[in-house]
Amino acid sequence: MPETNELLPVSGAWKPTDPKGNRQFAALGMLKLESGSTLPGARLAFETFGTLNADKSNAILIDHALTGDSHVYGAAGPGHVTPGWWNEVVGPGAAVDTDRWFVVCPNVLGGCQGSTGPATLAPNGRAWGSRFPLLTTRDQVAAEKILMNQLGIPHWFAVIGCSHGGHRALEWAVTYPEQVERLVAVATGCATTAEQAAWCHVQMHVLELDTNFHNGDYYDNPPGQGPFRGLALAREVAHTTYRCPKELQERFGRDPGYQEDPLSGGRLAVQSYLDHHGVKLAKRFDAGSYRVLTRSMLTHDVGRGRGGLEVALSQVQARVLALGVDSDRLFYPSQTQQLARLTRRSQAVIIHSDSGHDGFLIENDAVGQAIGEFLTTEDTTIGC
Repeated sequence: MPETNELLPVSGAWKPTDPKGNRQFAALGMLKLESGSTLPGARLAFETFGTLNADKSNAILIDHALTGDSHVYGAAGPGHVTPGWWNEVVGPGAAVDTDRWFVVCPNVLGGCQGSTGPATLAPNGRAWGSRFPLLTTRDQVAAEKILMNQLGIPHWFAVIGCSHGGHRALEWAVTYPEQVERLVAVATGCATTAEQAAWCHVQMHVLELDTNFHNGDYYDNPPGQGPFRGLALAREVAHTTYRCPKELQERFGRDPGYQEDPLSGGRLAVQSYLDHHGVKLAKRFDAGSYRVLTRSMLTHDVGRGRGGLEVALSQVQARVLALGVDSDRLFYPSQTQQLARLTRRSQAVIIHSDSGHDGFLIENDAVGQAIGEFLTTEDTTIGC
């Protein structure tokens, strides 16, 4: 693992002078949260692609995964550290064709790419840090609903959510059933399982045990002394669940890392691989946001307070595409099948991938074909 000073921290709080790329910002005002707390002066960063038609019937909302952002399509550049995370699925002529659809992709509330999160300055002029309130999936969807209203969009032709973003997509279909015509839930589930909660628990503890985390109040730490090791290690835990045993064995096996000898204290290739992905995230993401968003994943349950999953999902009016990955060991295919079984106008599609959960970002042809057909076929065959 590289020394801490080799990691590049994200800025403490998002500043108006930072390159904003293609982001726009919606002022949300005072948000009343599910916990009973309030979040004053909140805002949501978002990007749009394509053109809203005259009758405003072609709008599609895309909700990103845990550490994603609003940059679903486009090049890297000022304000965008990486290219669009779904460039092969979204864009002109792609499955989600921006020549046809008006795509809106917000950065999730609690994130660190322009939306209000723990790194944001609170009313007293200091970063929220540990004072940032607990957010749930429903709070995040409530923020997106305000954005929808401000954009003047009466209903979504489709809401598409991937992984953690699928939680928000499902909440949209349950909370606002008359405003979601089609739902695409990709590699996700209706409620966080005990196993998923366990993975969340471990990641949060790893992060919190970093001596530079200070319970989330590290934004005034000297440069290079943020909780980058804890964030990197939390990501390594998560990334292990994003891949599958077969792929890891075939790709790495017992091979040593580059010019390393495990018998002399060096790493196996799989260790080097995980370290790389941990450092990569620590360079672009905020540890406080990682904890806030992981906590929101823990609380996810569309049936909570609604009579359980079956009753809650019976309220969904949208056509549903439940899209899973056969080798996913974070959101198992059984969760995809459960969603299709509990919604009335649904179909389950399980794509093959040797890459585990990350297959939804890798198997672009299969994912794009399933989504493209679902969006454009008028008489979609419905059945589990």
